[in-house]
Amino acid sequence: MRKDHIGIGIDGEKWIFKNRQKTETKSKIPILPIAEEIIEKYSNHPKCLNENSILPILTNQKMNAYLKEIGDLCDIPKEITFHMARHTFATSVTLTNGVPIETVSKMLGHKNLHTTQHYAKVLDRKVSEDMKVLKNKFTSFEREKKVSL
Repeated sequence: MRKDHIGIGIDGEKWIFKNRQKTETKSKIPILPIAEEIIEKYSNHPKCLNENSILPILTNQKMNAYLKEIGDLCDIPKEITFHMARHTFATSVTLTNGVPIETVSKMLGHKNLHTTQHYAKVLDRKVSEDMKVLKNKFTSFEREKKVSL
């Protein structure tokens, strides 16, 4: 990603505006505060300055090799890859925290919602949490009903 991929969004905050490589679909993603801190941290890094990039990213192959080394040092049995970041963003960062699947689909640059539903299948925890909210609403409603009688 280049510095010119960052602009001001509809809400006056910083966003990423970039076409997806695979689909050429326009992607618009608000930048979370922690991501903004990381971008700022590397803003004067020589590689970023020379290449007009946001982060000093290596090749996917080299990045995956480093991730494997980190996984080994941390005794993580699962193979960690750079592509997993996309999956983590879709599941742990957005869907699990209540971002609607339609919004996630748009940020991921998917052309149809069916593609994004693949990420939602792994979220039994999210289903459980959503149903607890509904259960609490019904419980509150029942309590209010009994009090008013």
